[in-house]
Amino acid sequence: MITIYGMRTSGNCYKLQLLLDQLGRDYRWIDVDSAHGETRTTEFLARNPNGKVPLLELEDGRRLAESNAILCHLAEGTALWPDDAWLRAQTLQWLFFEQYSHEPYIAVARFIHLFLAADHPRRAELPALIERGMRTLAVMEQHLAEHEWFVGGRYGIADIALYAYTHCAAEGGFELQAFPHIRRWLESVRQQPGYTPMQYPSGM
Repeated sequence: MITIYGMRTSGNCYKLQLLLDQLGRDYRWIDVDSAHGETRTTEFLARNPNGKVPLLELEDGRRLAESNAILCHLAEGTALWPDDAWLRAQTLQWLFFEQYSHEPYIAVARFIHLFLAADHPRRAELPALIERGMRTLAVMEQHLAEHEWFVGGRYGIADIALYAYTHCAAEGGFELQAFPHIRRWLESVRQQPGYTPMQYPSGM
C-alpha cells in the first residue's frame, strides 16, 4: 500500500489522485493542509525537508517528492508513460512546461483568488499572472489544434499534469472561451476510464 500526503484542492496533488484512480490502484491518502502551515511542522519536515505536498511514501519507507516525478514513477510500466525514448522526452518536455510556464501563473492566480483575502497585497500580482497564463494557454491551444493529446496521439501523464490546473483555471480568473481546442481536450480527459474529479471541502 502506498501513501500520498496531499491537499485535495491542490492541482499538484490532484494529479496523483487522478492517475491512481485511473490505474485502479489502492492507496492511502493523508490530508495535509499546506495553505494553513501543516507542511511546516517538525513531523512533516522530517518526511520532506522542502515542506511541500504531494509526497509519496512507499511501504518500505522510501519517499518521493515533486508531483511530476511521482507521476513518472507511478505510471512506469503502464500505457500512460510510453516506452519509446522520444515519446518519453516529449512527455518530459510538457511536464517541465507545466511546472515552469503553466503552474507559476495559473495555479498561483487560483491560489490568490481562493485562499487570500480580497484586500491582500498579493492581489496586485493578478494582472501580470493573467497575462502570462493566457500566453501559456495559447501555447497549449496551438498544440491541441493539431493533436488530440499532448504526446504520441494518446492520453498520458502529460495530459494529466496539464489537466490538473487547466480544468480549474477559471477559479484563477482565466476565461477559456477563447480556447476551443483546450475545452475539447478537457472534455476528452473527463471521458477517460476511471476519471474522478478534484475533491473540494464542503462549503468551498
